[in-house]
Amino acid sequence: MAEEKLKKPEEMFEVSLTPGTGDWMEPSAGFRKGTYCYGAPLKHQKYLDLPNQREWQPSNEDWKLPPDWKETILEGMERLIKRHRSFRLFLDICVRCGACADKCHFFIGSGDPKNMPVLRAELLRSVYRRYFTPEGRLFGKYAGARDLTEDVLKEWFYYFFQCTECRRCSVYCPYGIDTCEITMMGRELLNLVGCNIQWVVEPASNCFRTGNHLGVPPHAFQETLGFALDELKDLTGIAIEAPINRKGAEILFVAPSADYFANPHWFTFLGYLMLFHEIGLDYTWSTYASEGGNFGLFHSMELAKRLNAKIYAEAKRLKVKWVLGGECGHMWRTLHQYMDTFNGPADFLEEPRSPVTGTRFENAQSTKMVHITEFTADLLYHNKLRLDKSRNDQWKITFHDSCNPARGMGLLEEPRYIIRQTCNHFYEMPENTIRERTFCCGSGAGLGADENIEMRLRGGLPRANAVKYVKERHGVNMLACICAIDKAALPPLLEYWVPDVGVCGVHELLGNALVMEGERERTTNLRGEPLAAGDGEGDVR
Repeated sequence: MAEEKLKKPEEMFEVSLTPGTGDWMEPSAGFRKGTYCYGAPLKHQKYLDLPNQREWQPSNEDWKLPPDWKETILEGMERLIKRHRSFRLFLDICVRCGACADKCHFFIGSGDPKNMPVLRAELLRSVYRRYFTPEGRLFGKYAGARDLTEDVLKEWFYYFFQCTECRRCSVYCPYGIDTCEITMMGRELLNLVGCNIQWVVEPASNCFRTGNHLGVPPHAFQETLGFALDELKDLTGIAIEAPINRKGAEILFVAPSADYFANPHWFTFLGYLMLFHEIGLDYTWSTYASEGGNFGLFHSMELAKRLNAKIYAEAKRLKVKWVLGGECGHMWRTLHQYMDTFNGPADFLEEPRSPVTGTRFENAQSTKMVHITEFTADLLYHNKLRLDKSRNDQWKITFHDSCNPARGMGLLEEPRYIIRQTCNHFYEMPENTIRERTFCCGSGAGLGADENIEMRLRGGLPRANAVKYVKERHGVNMLACICAIDKAALPPLLEYWVPDVGVCGVHELLGNALVMEGERERTTNLRGEPLAAGDGEGDVR
């Protein structure tokens, strides 16, 4: 397959959103370089004991499907229909009104009609009609039904892995159809015959092997914590401790592994450590549950359940009272929408209560797990931290609502409250691009691979366009977010579409502004950059 150079932004921007005249029922999936993800490596398939283990790539003509692949898919679909009432409901009630059509970032960025949520779902719905409805069995194509063929299966793979499961389309659906769940079921069916991608299976495999997606072993995790503590001592003059695997601590803290091994995530990680030291939090890290994210959610419900269980197994082993989670996206979608069904209830833990303010987090009565921005916003609301907002004056900030915390759990105000308390310059993007209607980064749900870069850039175009708006109008030069995948995906996206805008976590902003007891005079922020000119004391409170 010939290599294709990445188009320039002005070329990529030329997209026609006028549907063509072709027949959508004819399968089409052109596996062009830059538009799809690689298949999972055999060693990771074996480690997770996945079906139909083999070396393969989507660009190959022969996918090495098992002889009974069709029967396997149809039996799997029948199980899903019986198991999930929502699946059959969503397949049956869609009237193809098109309200969702122009709401998907992948359709906006590519112009491909099969990336309209309504039509992407129709790729699966047409097979459902053919085999599970009387009209489909009788009238076939005239009832919108299609036979399940290898070409149809390949089309499923191509388009279900051009959906980040962000759920923006569901906000606009007049019937409340969650097309994300249709994508999830489609991927689950594909996985029954071994059609899965590297950037989902490998992180999940690593998580079982080492406790985190990056494959960081326990000793390396401990060393990384040591590096962070040394860096903070150089910065603040304070010797900070970070306990690991300590039994009897009040709180287990779980963060995405990217926070302690990637950039710009690292500075959010430093912000956590500073905050916990300053309030004297009785907590522990875990080398076994050293990952909050859950790539299993992008593979199958069963794999998501297996990965989610390790957090609660470790909470029980360490005898903590409750769990605090870091800035992650799909960790919170899994916990707040699926945890009770997967692994709950977590009745061996206590209802979370802030040891500093006494606030009870009643929203976490069942999961016993609190989001770090809820926890920190509560501290700020009760004036438990001293802050110098001027330390962030070199940045004009806007905020990206990460899809899973925003639409998945309604976490909208807490991160904004932290930003406003730690920064003097904050500007919102246009109303129809934030909060529940936020645009996706274009790289979630396992689609953040380098080989998929064209679709990532196309899918991220609507978000980048909103950032460009506030950059041009207000001079915004920093985009804050609370998701590890966003922190990885947004820098190359902005470099391509909106140069000179950086990406940070909310707790990096907090760490910059935090005035710690006994700290030496701060001359740089957490990135080692000089603080903005000024007395640096006028905003301390």
